[in-house]
Amino acid sequence: MSSRAYRTVGLVVAAGRGERAGGPVPKQYRKLAGESVVARSAAALLRHPDIDAVAVVIAPDHTDAFREACGHLPLLPPVAGGSERQASVLAGLEALSAHAPERVLIHDAARPFVPHDVIDRLLEALRSAPAALPVLRMHDTLKQVCGNRVTGTVERNTTVRAQTPQAFRFTPILEAHRAAEGWALTDDIAVGEHAGLDAIAVEGSRELFKITRPGDVVRAARHLSTGTETRTGIGYDVHRFTEGDRVMLCGIAVPHHRALAGHSDADVGLHALTDALLGAIGADDIGHHFPPGDARWRGADSSRFLAHAIELVHRHRGRLVNIDLTLVCERPKIGPHRDAMRRRLATLMTVPVNRVSVKATTTEGLGFTGRSEGIAACAVVSVALPIDDAETPG
Repeated sequence: MSSRAYRTVGLVVAAGRGERAGGPVPKQYRKLAGESVVARSAAALLRHPDIDAVAVVIAPDHTDAFREACGHLPLLPPVAGGSERQASVLAGLEALSAHAPERVLIHDAARPFVPHDVIDRLLEALRSAPAALPVLRMHDTLKQVCGNRVTGTVERNTTVRAQTPQAFRFTPILEAHRAAEGWALTDDIAVGEHAGLDAIAVEGSRELFKITRPGDVVRAARHLSTGTETRTGIGYDVHRFTEGDRVMLCGIAVPHHRALAGHSDADVGLHALTDALLGAIGADDIGHHFPPGDARWRGADSSRFLAHAIELVHRHRGRLVNIDLTLVCERPKIGPHRDAMRRRLATLMTVPVNRVSVKATTTEGLGFTGRSEGIAACAVVSVALPIDDAETPG
């Protein structure tokens, strides 16, 4: 790993065999609506604006499976884990130590649905404590059982269900894991407890359930498909040519004898996609969020606009289904750069590349694009939204 410094990193633990979930592949590589469990878990952390980078700990013989599942995500290099979870976490923390982060969120790959508000609460808790974990309060009466005999009742008011991600100040949890090497503790908060780290419990989420057995896979698939509706957003943008030697299209610098004029970097493809995403969730347009007269956006990388729109989609608990972008121009030729554009968009939007379409057409010499005066772009996106969010007024 490089030594680039990050403030907050996510560490996804995916080195297990996942046999109890059944099926021909480990549960973390099972696909849910076309995307693997581990990719969903990693992407959920990546999408949070306060998480700078994410690394995944994998079994040494899962390199090919991991590359296939997560190759479209901008992750740190994978870390080879150990035979037990605790050894895997320690390996991941040691690898991350080169970046000297202030905070780390340690997450089970088998929990693919991570609400942003849970991460918000965890990071807020770290302001006053070295550790924090999401929990669910118990509502059922709890019993102690030995074999098949009930032996007692547990006080439920002081009992909670622990979830992940569990958040820590980085140096204390690294030292705690080093001191606990070889032990068999059940989670990272337990490792911290042995080192005397105080932990704060924050409200968790029922969406943070863990995929362990075959029925959990069914539940996860149902979670993705039930109670949602698909919204469609359309974006259209135009930029004229000016002096220059390249054009920015879909985050790729394409050599050309002219450039596109605009207040930002004039990436007509990313602007159209940004407007399409904002339209799908009813969040005004790109000019409302990034006024063209605002000096802050002079020459700005348009991927910042796209990232903002994606963040808003995720705040609505939305899931990007697919992207279809058409570029309209006589020159430059798009074909030689199409695959690079698709890969770049897949990375920026944290979706598999097979959900991204980039097409090009001309207007047969008609209109301003036909006269090579500029480039136009039309984007269509589909976003799956929970119905309760989709029906919320305003």
